[in-house]
Amino acid sequence: MCGILVGMTTDTPARLLTLLSLLQTPREWPGGELADRLGVSRRTVRRDVDRLRELGYPVQATMGSDGGYRLVAGKAMPPLVLDDEEAVAIAVGLRAGAGHAVEGLDEASVRALAKLEQVLPSRLRHRVATLQSATTPLTSGDGPSIAPETLTVMASTVAGRERLRFAYRAGDGTESRRVTEPYRLVSTGRRWYLVAYDLDRDDWRTFRVDRVSEPFATGARFAPRELPTGDAAEYLRRSIQRRNDSYEIVVVFHAPAETVTALLPPWMGAPEAVDGGASCVVRATVSDPVEWMAARLATAGVDFRVREPAELVECVRELGARLGRAARDD
Repeated sequence: MCGILVGMTTDTPARLLTLLSLLQTPREWPGGELADRLGVSRRTVRRDVDRLRELGYPVQATMGSDGGYRLVAGKAMPPLVLDDEEAVAIAVGLRAGAGHAVEGLDEASVRALAKLEQVLPSRLRHRVATLQSATTPLTSGDGPSIAPETLTVMASTVAGRERLRFAYRAGDGTESRRVTEPYRLVSTGRRWYLVAYDLDRDDWRTFRVDRVSEPFATGARFAPRELPTGDAAEYLRRSIQRRNDSYEIVVVFHAPAETVTALLPPWMGAPEAVDGGASCVVRATVSDPVEWMAARLATAGVDFRVREPAELVECVRELGARLGRAARDD
């Protein structure tokens, strides 16, 4: 088993947990930056690091004018109370899910994968890689596949406010090199997108992660810019709306807005309550094929009626008829 924080009765544990969360991001943290994040002095940071070491957490320090700290993999895996099998199972599960834009596996889960793989001992990293390469899922989802390593690199640069460089292939096949200040990763349930500030174009951009290759954390830090919409999911929705291959959908769900909100991805926007709150309307701009959207709506788990567009109405009608035929006993 791995270590756990015990036996402390002051407000120090909360600060130590925050410090651990920062150190688990795969980067080196200057002492001054940690002090600013925690709202304490550099001397307190040094004392807290010493406490973590006493508890068995392998915190490595570097020399320099400001000094730096990072959590490294040790002989054991200290931050979580997990045995080897549990750690491998979690890592394999997260990697398998990260390879596709699985709804619910959002940026926080990808950051968890990055943190977990950072502190896994080499013997466990080898087991994860071996098991991953030796298994094939029965179904792999209908979205494009993504290397989990690509997501973890991106998640690390988002959390660490570190510039990210990568190669990008646009929808028309044009290839380019990008240097960005990554803001957020957003999952639509079928695809992953990176919302970032493109330094060469001096503007905000969204990038489909399945079209990214050779992601590289440059090590250069940046101060976060203010996103125009203030919300990454909303910015992505508007970005999709501007594209030529997008279309508007209007769907009435026969359930309260709060129920539907929990069933749909955030990028589809907030449902509008109607019929005194018994039903709600969702208006969204999407770029996915109507066949996929019809299946996505059908799996929401509540009754609905599509108003627009006509192509989606027809696709839902055909899907319903096909499922009805499949359910017949004769």
